[in-house]
Amino acid sequence: MSTAALRILVFSHRPEVRETIITAVGRRPAADIGRVAFTEVGTIAEVLMEMDAGGVDLAILDGEAQPTGGIGLCRQLKNEITECPPIVIAVRRKDDRWLATWSQADAVLVHPLDPLTAAETVADVLRTKRLPLVRG
Repeated sequence: MSTAALRILVFSHRPEVRETIITAVGRRPAADIGRVAFTEVGTIAEVLMEMDAGGVDLAILDGEAQPTGGIGLCRQLKNEITECPPIVIAVRRKDDRWLATWSQADAVLVHPLDPLTAAETVADVLRTKRLPLVRG
């Protein structure tokens, strides 16, 4: 296991939503995942810049962000980045899960965020991402 923290990009135009997501996921979502480091961004331009630069292991996008929500942004990223890192969408309503599925999100979280569910979801997505690299 690497000692370097995995990098999670958290996008929302609202700082309190970013803080809620970070608090729910925690700095160590699972023992086998190790520590994670969060990069907070509040604009689409920042998301695009960070994703283009590489080094993002997972992105968590606010589906309710303004003026462009994380759902449409996820679909754009999945279609434009060849090896797009996994993306988790945080939505306000359970009924919006279908939109997140349409966006090609790897997982969905529903507000209010449950810390156990959020950490487990992020850990599962990160584990799945690393599976192809661990061939026997």
